[in-house]
This record gives sequence, C-alpha cells and structure tokens, in this order.
Amino acid sequence: MLQSPVQGTVARLTVRGLLGRRRGILLAVAPALLLLMSAVAASSNGDMHELTVTILARLGLGTLVPLLGLVVGTGVIATEIDDGSIVYLLAKPLPRWRIVTTKLTVAVLTIWLFSAVPTLLGGLLMYGTKDGLAVALTLGTMVAGAAYAALFLLLGVVSRNAVVIGLAYALIWESLIGNFVEGARTLSVQQWGLAVAKAVASDGTLTAEVALGTAVPLLLVATAGAIVLASVKLAGLTLSSDD
Repeated sequence: MLQSPVQGTVARLTVRGLLGRRRGILLAVAPALLLLMSAVAASSNGDMHELTVTILARLGLGTLVPLLGLVVGTGVIATEIDDGSIVYLLAKPLPRWRIVTTKLTVAVLTIWLFSAVPTLLGGLLMYGTKDGLAVALTLGTMVAGAAYAALFLLLGVVSRNAVVIGLAYALIWESLIGNFVEGARTLSVQQWGLAVAKAVASDGTLTAEVALGTAVPLLLVATAGAIVLASVKLAGLTLSSDD
C-alpha cells in the first residue's frame, strides 16, 4: 500500500536533485548546442543527409548521449551515496530494486528529454521526414540513452569514482577504441544504438558495426544486468554504512 506514494516521493526528489543544481544547466546547454548546430546546418548549402548523420549520429549519439547518460545516470544516486543521504532513502518501506528502477525511470526520461527530443527536432529541421532518418536516429538515441542510464547508474552505486570511470569509458572506449578497434565495437553502446537506427531508416545509408540481431540482445542484457547488479549492491548497504 505504501509503495506507490513512496516511489512517487523518490521520483520527485530525484528530479529535484537532477534539475535543481548546476547539473540542470549542463543538461540544458548540450541539447541547445545540438539544436543550434542543426539550425546552422539547415541554412547552409551542404549535403543535408551527410550533415544530419554527422551532427546527430556522430556528435549527438556518439558524444552527447553518453555524456548526458553519465551526468544523469550517476547523478540520480551517486551523490546521495557520497553525502550519506542515501540512509534516509534506505529507511523507507521500499524494496531496493524499486528504488533502482524508480531512479532509472527518472534518468531515462530525463535523457530522452534532453537528447532524443533535440535529435528529432534537429533531424526534422535538417532533413525533414525523408527516409525516416530523423525518426531512426531518435530511436537509436533512445535505446542507447536507456542503456547508458542503466550502466552509469550501476557505476554510481558500485564506485565513488563513477564520473571518472564513466568519462574514461565514454571518451576512451566509445570514442577512441570503439572507433578504431574492430572487436571493441561489439561492446559499444553507441554502435548498438546505430544498429537500431540503421534498421529503422529506409535509405540504407546509415552504417553500424554491429548487426541488429547482436545489438538488441546486448542492449537488453546490459540494461537488465545493470538493474539487477545495482539492486543487489544497494541491498548490501546498511543504514550505518559509509559506502
């Protein structure tokens, strides 16, 4: 009986924590820049298809989404663990897995708001509805954003250095190693998102290094696995724990 109201309280406090600090400004700046670049590109005389893919797939999905995922995913819980306020949440009559899924829901919706919506608007601005490209890149952004949220939330639960580790993954593994080492691309969330986008786009010009049949199971396993592991780790925390 108490679970729904308590979950609502957890969600409201999580949203307030995300959007009420400097983090909220950062979240607004990144999509604003993406939309500004899209507007500038739309007014140019360049190849609109190439510009759309470059801005939304390479910059948006390749850089904006993982960074937003890091800021939001770690932000929904890591700060509470670091400052000790998590003990008040753990004292609530709510199973640990519900705490994790509630915070993850807030994280995913926030990432979608600040990445998927600008991606759709930018795609429509530059390329319209042709070939379903804007919708395809938006869906790719959504599935990748959800996976990033889950993975970085898990990182926020298991490590006090979540931001540093997450930056290393996003900038070194995803952007550097994942783009130049063929085998590493299979474990790239960015490539999983591109595989979904490629399957949705009708023009066949989007490229992904991972097949859809591989990307979808990996997305599901990574997201579900992160939820389970985060719940188990959170369940191991006690009200007197300093972790």
